[in-house]
Amino acid sequence: MTISEASERYQIPIEILEEYEKWGLCGAVKKVMGDWQYDDSDLEKLSLIMTLHDIGFAADEIEAYMKLAEEGGSGGWEQLRMLDQKRTATLDEIHFCERQLERLDYLRHEIRKQTHMRSAGDQKI
Repeated sequence: MTISEASERYQIPIEILEEYEKWGLCGAVKKVMGDWQYDDSDLEKLSLIMTLHDIGFAADEIEAYMKLAEEGGSGGWEQLRMLDQKRTATLDEIHFCERQLERLDYLRHEIRKQTHMRSAGDQKI
């Protein structure tokens, strides 16, 4: 399967596929008439790359993660550390957003309370 076919079939941006090729992780991929030909193992790697991209890994982090995956063995601990760091950062973002929501809800509550008090005062007249 060519880069264009892989991009279209799996909805992977060409830029990501080109980056993948630059990283030299295309083990069994062969160039045929100037185009990389992807096999099933390449598509599995691309699926992992897309997952890492979707959870917020930057291109350089994805490259490092994938090279560790290629190593196997002790690289797994480093991959786990990278995932733990991303998880912690994501939880920090979630907690920050929760605090923002609490503040938004407080302000909304205060406005409703003031609006209700004004409406009640207008009805007394």
